[in-house]
Amino acid sequence: MNKLSLVLVSAPLLFACSQPAQQNVSTETKQEAEFTQPAIIAGTDYHSFSNPSEIQVTHLDLDLTADFEKKQLIGSVKLEFERKDPKADTLIVDTRALTIHSVTAEGKPATFELGPEDVNLGSALSITVPPDNTHVTINYSTSPYASGVQWLTPAQTQGKEHPFLFTQAQAVHARSFIPLQDSPQVRVTYNARIRTPKELLAVMSAANDPNTPRDGDYQFTMPQPIPSYLIALAIGHLDFKPMGQRTGVYAEPEILSAAAAEFEDTESMLELTERTYGPYSWDRYDLLILPPSFPFGGMENPRLSFITPTVIAGDKSLVSLIAHELAHSWSGNTVTNATWRDLWLNEGFTTYLTYRIMEMLYGNDRYNMEAVLGYQSLEHDLAALPDNDEILAIDLRGRNPDDVFSDVAYEKGALFLRELEQRVGRKNFDAFLMQYFNHFAFQSITTDTFLTYLDNTLLKDYPEKLDKARIHQWVFEPGIPDGAPVPQSDAFTKIDNVRSAWLNGDIAAKAINTENWTTHEWLYFLNNMPDGLSEAQLANLDSAFSLTQSQNNEIAHSWLLIAVNHQYKPAYERLYDYLVHIGRNKLVKPLYRALSQTPEGKAFAQKAFEEAKPGYHPLTIHANEGFVTDGD
Repeated sequence: MNKLSLVLVSAPLLFACSQPAQQNVSTETKQEAEFTQPAIIAGTDYHSFSNPSEIQVTHLDLDLTADFEKKQLIGSVKLEFERKDPKADTLIVDTRALTIHSVTAEGKPATFELGPEDVNLGSALSITVPPDNTHVTINYSTSPYASGVQWLTPAQTQGKEHPFLFTQAQAVHARSFIPLQDSPQVRVTYNARIRTPKELLAVMSAANDPNTPRDGDYQFTMPQPIPSYLIALAIGHLDFKPMGQRTGVYAEPEILSAAAAEFEDTESMLELTERTYGPYSWDRYDLLILPPSFPFGGMENPRLSFITPTVIAGDKSLVSLIAHELAHSWSGNTVTNATWRDLWLNEGFTTYLTYRIMEMLYGNDRYNMEAVLGYQSLEHDLAALPDNDEILAIDLRGRNPDDVFSDVAYEKGALFLRELEQRVGRKNFDAFLMQYFNHFAFQSITTDTFLTYLDNTLLKDYPEKLDKARIHQWVFEPGIPDGAPVPQSDAFTKIDNVRSAWLNGDIAAKAINTENWTTHEWLYFLNNMPDGLSEAQLANLDSAFSLTQSQNNEIAHSWLLIAVNHQYKPAYERLYDYLVHIGRNKLVKPLYRALSQTPEGKAFAQKAFEEAKPGYHPLTIHANEGFVTDGD
């Protein structure tokens, strides 16, 4: 997933993940236990009820009908499994707000029990499986408020004529639309049959046929084993346009051409990444452009990355997001974190690869600029986070797993890898990464497994260049170690000089030559503005560069945040429209937070939020409603 800070939500229930329900204790006991918390058991998923060490699901067969009137997925899933413990007679899977109609084992009714609902994790579904049974079938339907499914009305789409559905399973949302072992350490293959209204097309994180008849009955196969959080479905009025031999884009017709033009370098990204890090393992790499309510930048669902339309800027300036989701095809999808404590193995490696892909495709200057912006974003996060959240191998017990989605997992993880690269040399480090991806292909691993592998490879090969204590500091201690590599950009040095000259009154805004500025230079120029700008200075910038009307959503975000912090009212009409029509949490959350700091700003935010709320994803609603509510 493209980096962002998340707050998890299940509508209508809120949840902040804790130990599985069978481990729940009284509040008093919890408070006492905080002082005697046992050591983390590596590989234990503290956010799943499932029992893969006893019986592990290996394959799913889905058969679902999308009922847009009821806002429900209705049907069945057949779970094939292996007994890790020959004596085990109970399969436990995760559910959240599902209605279980029946369960059969080898075609015969099976005994099952749906456990009490845990506000954090949903409910455990325990199924008695007789000896020699190898599969069970669960007939079920989802809640209209399933936390992993968003149902959009025609008015909330680009074309305004047809409804739209998309799922979002990371981190623990797959259980809200499929009863399964919802843990990243459980990898499954799957087949699916999806029935839809005939005018709509269904696509999944599986093999999609762009030429499939639009008949409302679609079938899919995912032959490679993937974790549950990568199972994804979307249904809408979609067309397809190829961008290369193995790449293409699905989107509503109204934005298809613009998306294909924006992301036309995707095939080149794929080829360059293969040359450096080994063959692509997933056959095709296509993109799905979602409606603006999608709460993330992108989601790396294999074979079909889900992408926000907010990165269609018209100049390819925001395509690092595509590079990031593509890089997940190696780090995250092929080699996966075993638990959410280990997320940095997904996101840190992917962020490192993203920078390298951008450098290979667009050159060293682009690489340096994006690395500096990423480093500044990390510094911003570290300034706001408690020490325990600054650790790569974070302790998430008793917490929402999405608490780990900060720049620590992404940028600190990438910075750690950049230091390893600089110490052993890029050529040697690239060889290590290719070997690593191949060694652990289609496995889910822990931080401890990676460190053991590091001991037996780079540390063994370069003992004079790498230090085990230093590596331990990177992974298990807060902050950025002293002496860590700090990205530099000559282009940004020039921006610093121009900004200082303007702030000092040595140059007028309209005299600044921005003709060849990239989006990254604009972001650096704006993000590093000091507090206390005057109304005249803001008007001067706005008049010179039409910042309030910028159609680049990232630049607009930076400018609107400055406008809120300085109460620059000429930008507020655009601000309102921006909040109402964009659901990407990374872009709207800082604006709501800033508005909430004053009574007038909060009133403005409340009005915008109420208008936007019907089109926001549940994640975006919960992440921002605290900024617009009155009271404590």
